[in-house]
Amino acid sequence: MSDKLKIGISIGDVNGIGLEVIIKTLAEVKILDYCTPIVYGHTKVASFHRKALNLNDFSFNVINDASEANPKRSNMINCWEEDVKIELGQSTETGGKYAFLSLERAVNDLVAGHIDALVTAPINKHNIQSENFKFAGHTEYLQERAGAADSLMFLTSEDLKVGVVTGHIPVGQISQKITIESIVSKLKLMNDSLKKDFWIRKPKIAVLGLNPHAGDDGLIGNEEQTTIIPAINEAKALGILAMGPYAADGFFANKSYLKFDAVLAMYHDQGLIPFKQISFENGVNFTAGLNFVRTSPDHGTAYDIAGKNEASEVSFRDALFAAIHIVKHRRESADLASNTLVYAKLSRDRD
Repeated sequence: MSDKLKIGISIGDVNGIGLEVIIKTLAEVKILDYCTPIVYGHTKVASFHRKALNLNDFSFNVINDASEANPKRSNMINCWEEDVKIELGQSTETGGKYAFLSLERAVNDLVAGHIDALVTAPINKHNIQSENFKFAGHTEYLQERAGAADSLMFLTSEDLKVGVVTGHIPVGQISQKITIESIVSKLKLMNDSLKKDFWIRKPKIAVLGLNPHAGDDGLIGNEEQTTIIPAINEAKALGILAMGPYAADGFFANKSYLKFDAVLAMYHDQGLIPFKQISFENGVNFTAGLNFVRTSPDHGTAYDIAGKNEASEVSFRDALFAAIHIVKHRRESADLASNTLVYAKLSRDRD
């Protein structure tokens, strides 16, 4: 039996670039030295994209369930029987329907422990909505499936790691959603993830302000004084090295992020715009705080280039390797903690 990790892959919107970046990544045979990929989709849909890319030398090994995966091949589980109408570059109800079927089957296996981690290709957050999926995005859906009280949208790259207090919500709701409790919760998740998932012993975290110039001492808003600073102080009391609040524009402009292990932004665009500007080619979206590992590339469905063989697979490949590394880090951390407990017990018994 192979000891390589089984990495599940959901295909995302069938009309976007998901299968293009998946196939381009898996066409590199060296990938199989590091993991056993299991794609959740359908071979006919994959063949359509493969032909559009003119990758005639690549094919999937079709299996019925994860236990049958061939460690020397890229595997695919067919998640439906019917033919699917593909309209590249278009947002359609069909695109959302089959994106969910792929995601649901993959997450079922993830929760059951049949695969070791999940990499999700991009969905369209509008057309995937249905009776079965009423979430703002992957993060919220996965948090519910994990049964977690909270989670952290954590964008990571070699140079920058950014998490957000509020994710996929309207801008008008941001201020009311930012509380001392929510900031402290995200800081706990970020601090724990940096230690457990990225092996940073004493993480140093920068916290951004909400208002321009971090409020200018209350002149341009008082959330910094009433909420953010008290949250930072509470986090410090818990042993978390949190600092701030920093004015977001100057913080990124003068590259202050290089002095920290991670940055906690107050809302989606405050963190993701600079992250994508700095790390778009190799950025990875990681959902921290869950009892399983999920990563994704840091881009969307890219309908405008779907089927044109123009999509870069770099971010998807980085997401795949990030999933592998995080799983291994977690297991090694768990082994270390277990060994420490055993050693402590033996020491007590000798005493």
